[in-house]
Amino acid sequence: MQVTEKKNEGLSREFAITVPAEEIEARVTARLEELNSQVNIPGFRPGKVPVALLRQRYGQAVLGEVVEHAVAETSSQAIAERSLQPAMQPKIDVTSFEDGKDLEFTIAVEVMPTIEPADLKGIELERLTAPVGDEEVDRAVAGMAGEFARSEPIETPRPAKDGDVVVLDFEGKIDGAIFEGGAAKDFNLTLGSGRFIPGFEDQLVGANAGDAKQVKVTFPADYQSEELAGKDAVFDVTVKEIREPVETKVDDDLAKSLGLDSLDDLRKNIRERIENDYGQVSRGRMKRQLLDKLDEMHDFEVPPGMVEAETKSIWEQFEEARREGRLDQDEMDKDEDELKADYEKIAGRRVLLGLLLSEIGKKNNIEVTAEELNRVLLQEAQKYPGSERDILEYYQKNEQAMAALRAPLFEEKVVDFIFEMADITEREITSEELLAPPEEPDAGDAKKKPATKKSAKKSPKASAKADKDDKSKAKSKSKAESNAKAGKTAAKGKDK
Repeated sequence: MQVTEKKNEGLSREFAITVPAEEIEARVTARLEELNSQVNIPGFRPGKVPVALLRQRYGQAVLGEVVEHAVAETSSQAIAERSLQPAMQPKIDVTSFEDGKDLEFTIAVEVMPTIEPADLKGIELERLTAPVGDEEVDRAVAGMAGEFARSEPIETPRPAKDGDVVVLDFEGKIDGAIFEGGAAKDFNLTLGSGRFIPGFEDQLVGANAGDAKQVKVTFPADYQSEELAGKDAVFDVTVKEIREPVETKVDDDLAKSLGLDSLDDLRKNIRERIENDYGQVSRGRMKRQLLDKLDEMHDFEVPPGMVEAETKSIWEQFEEARREGRLDQDEMDKDEDELKADYEKIAGRRVLLGLLLSEIGKKNNIEVTAEELNRVLLQEAQKYPGSERDILEYYQKNEQAMAALRAPLFEEKVVDFIFEMADITEREITSEELLAPPEEPDAGDAKKKPATKKSAKKSPKASAKADKDDKSKAKSKSKAESNAKAGKTAAKGKDK
């Protein structure tokens, strides 16, 4: 093997490699001899097939296999002999090869930079804290009671009004054709909730139980489904029942329905949950401070290929957000060239910080234990009730997927390690200040996605589809339970 260095600029290396024809021929012959004992050719005993016949039958296939292995082995050898640490998969280009001639190819590789972490002791950080007041606990308890709101049939027949729960069967059509997901039966809809597309609920105000109505609406022009956006739809609706909401009392019975002993226990539980949530927000803001300081303290070249891949990933997220109408005004005001430049800067910083945190963890022997990884894996599997075994098997058989679970764990452990050495001061602020979004978009966090806004679009289609999905996942549930689940999903869908 002959290796010639063609490029050595920054983190980029390129080599031209030549594997002599004699070596290729020797590999082909050796491989044919291996096949001799494996193939079954009529008229010949195993291991007694003439090499010439094997070459005639299998020569081209064996040659392709040999070339592939030779390229992989010699390129790996060239990298190892020079103690290079590739940042990404090397790019290989076979420039010349014919049967009986030398194999020539080039290998382009970006190597990892040399990283020397700065002194991390005494980095000044500020931890923001916000006390949890009784009013916040009261609001949370009231909100929880609202989630368990019940309804009862009205005692005296009357037309439906805002705030009532109407039980409906509906079927939607566009241009006379039923569209997928646009139907449901025994669906509970609270009038005035804004869960369905504009105009739907308003047309049911004044309806009586037993009424059959045609509800005509137009899907918003920016509706998330392009097939429905801007289309006129007609829903055949049957009002089966009108119900009144029944207030859920905030008392010990509410707490007991949630598995707690008393209202005091419920309030304590909620307070602890809010405190934990505030703690997570506070930690996230302190982590952003740390990332900013680490970025200021370090400046080293990062592999262009890694930045390019990260930029592509961010842009794909942006494209998805744009298709779903979730872009914020700042993104909508910029042209694509400006946005791509912004995202490339974010990607560059993200790669730099990722490599830096990795090096800090490596130099300080920080590792993710099997127990920690298994705990996260189980949490991930529990997100898919009924499919836990499939999820576990998927991750256990997919190294890249496991690496994706391990990476954030490792990052947080490195961040905690730096926190322990930092000089941290605490400052108490209000919960409103703590939860307020940062004044400027954060470009440092490795998990940052393009900024997006929340959508407030909803329709019977989404609600009915959610109801259908819930039934397919848990057929043993009652119809009332399924509809309740669908309603909850539909309400959440407004913020997607």
